[in-house]
Amino acid sequence: QVQVVESGGGLVQAGGSLRLSCAASGRTFSSLAMGWFRQAPGKEREFVAAFSGRNGNELYVDSVKGRFTISRDNAKNAVYLQMNSLKPEDTAVYYCAVRLNYYSDPRSSPAYDYWGQGTQVTVSS
Repeated sequence: QVQVVESGGGLVQAGGSLRLSCAASGRTFSSLAMGWFRQAPGKEREFVAAFSGRNGNELYVDSVKGRFTISRDNAKNAVYLQMNSLKPEDTAVYYCAVRLNYYSDPRSSPAYDYWGQGTQVTVSS
């Protein structure tokens, strides 16, 4: 059984930093196939960061470019999200997800097959 577990969320003041971690277990995945999404209250889930399965490039939603950094550890089936210069609008539940076909569009939530339970990130002003 595949499990995806996030950790590292919390409450932080605007301008602060948090580091989210995600580990997948139950089968072997390429960490290229792992990505981050978020969902704020009253809004749809949106893509945050992932790797291109075709060339390994980091992909980000425009609103986090220059502030967030995704990294990975293939040996641990893990992916991380370093979040700096946090803003109140970053407040959301952050989800880690894994797709079996890592050539599929990493920015599309339907491309992902397994999801974590989410971790809350709250940024106070």
